[in-house]
Amino acid sequence: MKSGGGDLFELWVYLSTTPLLGLTVTLVAYLIGRRIYEYFDRTPIANPVLIAVILLVALLWIADVPYRRYFEGAQFVHFLLGPATVALAVPLYRHFAEIKRNAVAIFVSIVAGSTTAIVSAVGTAWLFGATERTLLSLAPKSVTTPVAMGISESIGGFPALTAVLVILTGILGAMFGTWTMNALRLKDWRARGLGMGTAAHGIGTARAFQVNELAGAFSSLALGLNALATAILVPLIIRLLSS
Repeated sequence: MKSGGGDLFELWVYLSTTPLLGLTVTLVAYLIGRRIYEYFDRTPIANPVLIAVILLVALLWIADVPYRRYFEGAQFVHFLLGPATVALAVPLYRHFAEIKRNAVAIFVSIVAGSTTAIVSAVGTAWLFGATERTLLSLAPKSVTTPVAMGISESIGGFPALTAVLVILTGILGAMFGTWTMNALRLKDWRARGLGMGTAAHGIGTARAFQVNELAGAFSSLALGLNALATAILVPLIIRLLSS
């Protein structure tokens, strides 16, 4: 009879030769992150995405698996991001009347939030002596990854660096966003959702849905509108700061 360790080793040898490796380790890492998150009573500090990222990076580094090989399997998860994003239309439809009543406030808050995210991030990095290309990479860090990478490339930033900054922004927003809004005594679920979606895109929106459905719906809306606002505002602000 084979030992459990022998079975796991044979499974690893098999998976390491197929595209299933990336898919399997991604799902297992997230499930472990989810179990840890549940164990600590769903505290935002034990963010399952952060835990999964740390586990995956450690595993790929220890096993010396190139990212390209990992992504051959993980691209199936990447593909599901599209349908998941489209599915956000469901809560928006359910709360459409509420969104329509607050259209003007939503528009103003998205423009103000997007401008603040760009200027505060670029300004802080500039004060610490970041290079020009790093500043350009940082400017779109509060929008969803594909949009942020496209903006970064168009203005001369590093798309890969932008992707890392986007993920970090989302994780930090999901970890500390709820606490920050509680400390500010912000109780309106619509405002909380708009803040989370504008500052922390999809990862923050997932956290908003865990807290309250109305907050999740407004966060979904902010996620989409902030991508549009940032695509318009970043080139304008960069041009203004360069003149």
